[in-house]
Amino acid sequence: MSEMTEQKIQGAGRGGTDTGARGRTTIADGVVEKIAGMATRDVEGVHAMGSGLSRTFGAMRDRVPGGGTASVTRGVKAEVGEKQAALDLEIVVEYGVSIADVARDVRENVITAVERMTGLEVVEVNIAVSDVKLPDEEEEEPERRIQ
Repeated sequence: MSEMTEQKIQGAGRGGTDTGARGRTTIADGVVEKIAGMATRDVEGVHAMGSGLSRTFGAMRDRVPGGGTASVTRGVKAEVGEKQAALDLEIVVEYGVSIADVARDVRENVITAVERMTGLEVVEVNIAVSDVKLPDEEEEEPERRIQ
């Protein structure tokens, strides 16, 4: 590889913003939130995302036509810079799983997915476990006002 080609590759970096001579690419917070939300849900032991209240409102929103896209990002907050991203996740775990193991697996899965898909460096993934889903608990369903 020529020295000039190596410099172009090194200059492009891994960042979420490519400021090369041929244009610029930016990645919105919402894109990273969707990727992180999907990666979190793929981990065994994660029952749901978000707090009880946000899940209740989300269930109502999901019933409205066109309102279901927010469920992917429920419980996810991303801050995206030019080359780095930081994420805050709120999850509900299944009863009986090791919370430490689930958190480690979520963190690894999210970092891998976001870095692979965006090229951003994930500097931190903060995980808040807001609840434990017990085996005999009913799913939270909002009351229906219309029968």
